[in-house]
Amino acid sequence: MKLYKIAVIPGDGTGPEVIQEGIKVLNAAAQKYNVKLEFVKFDFGGERYLKTGETLPDSAIEDLKKFDAIYLGAIGHPDVKPGILEVGILLKLRFAFDQYINLRPVKLYRVEDCPIKDKTPQDVDFVVIRENTGGVYTGIGGVMQKGTKNEVATQLMIYSYHQVERCIRFAYEYTRKRNKKKQLTLVHKTNVLTYCGDLWWRVFQEVGKEYPDIKQDYNHVDACCMWFVKSPEYYDVVVTENMFGDIITDLAAIIQGGLGIAAGGNINPEGISMFEPMGGSAPKYTGKNVINPLAAIYAGSMMMDFLGEKKIAEAIEHAIEKALLSGKIKSLSAGKMGLTTTEVGDLVASLV
Repeated sequence: MKLYKIAVIPGDGTGPEVIQEGIKVLNAAAQKYNVKLEFVKFDFGGERYLKTGETLPDSAIEDLKKFDAIYLGAIGHPDVKPGILEVGILLKLRFAFDQYINLRPVKLYRVEDCPIKDKTPQDVDFVVIRENTGGVYTGIGGVMQKGTKNEVATQLMIYSYHQVERCIRFAYEYTRKRNKKKQLTLVHKTNVLTYCGDLWWRVFQEVGKEYPDIKQDYNHVDACCMWFVKSPEYYDVVVTENMFGDIITDLAAIIQGGLGIAAGGNINPEGISMFEPMGGSAPKYTGKNVINPLAAIYAGSMMMDFLGEKKIAEAIEHAIEKALLSGKIKSLSAGKMGLTTTEVGDLVASLV
């Protein structure tokens, strides 16, 4: 029996609730395919920070290196100033493990969940690949005369050839492996960001010569936002830089039915990766058993796929689809599902 060790960071707010259901489904699927999962929980998040002033100590990075993957619930606490936990935990993990790819599948399962008129599941099925460790998120910049009317602040978008090339190469490989439309769309803003944009465009073309079977496409990021809404069926795989990816994946989440169904992976193709629901900690729903756990469950499916357990990954995704098409889940919105958080987890677990 194969064993995988999974580090679990349930995090803040409703994070522990959705992760609990994800673990329930993962265990049900793993048992069916004779795989054992060992989950070890870590308490990093807002509560720990408020008690100790500690976000993610360096010793924790060493501890996490012993695991096959990281399963994250949510980070964000109403009593902690924005940015402290996000930078101190999320970004620290991404940088420490060089999780340079953010992988966001965008898939619609039911017509009624899409806010766009006349769009079907056949129309909304694409993937966004976001560069995950560069750009403005590196925090390079500064401020002078802070608090005065002469204040000047800078935060720089910085990319190396190496960072761009490995992200774009991953995207070409992923598009080939996905084997659907075999179209890769670069999203940037080359008409304004004439240095970084030019680097991305040149590398996109250069690497693309090695993939003659993949059609190359380009959108300015503002146009991409428009076309996501007007014609989502046009897209296959999208690759973009960090900040633009952060923005367009939230738009993509709404197209597929909202953050309750949107999951993502922070990927190091050769190392330890981290998987999470996109919905955040949603503190106002904490403890009410009404939050949608499907995104966390789908993140678990992505984790198993990354670990090479494709049958388990497919079983979980098919179970999510069957649960949604059963008619028992009325809505993807918290408090409107018609089932509790626990009942949704039970339903999916029974269908794997």
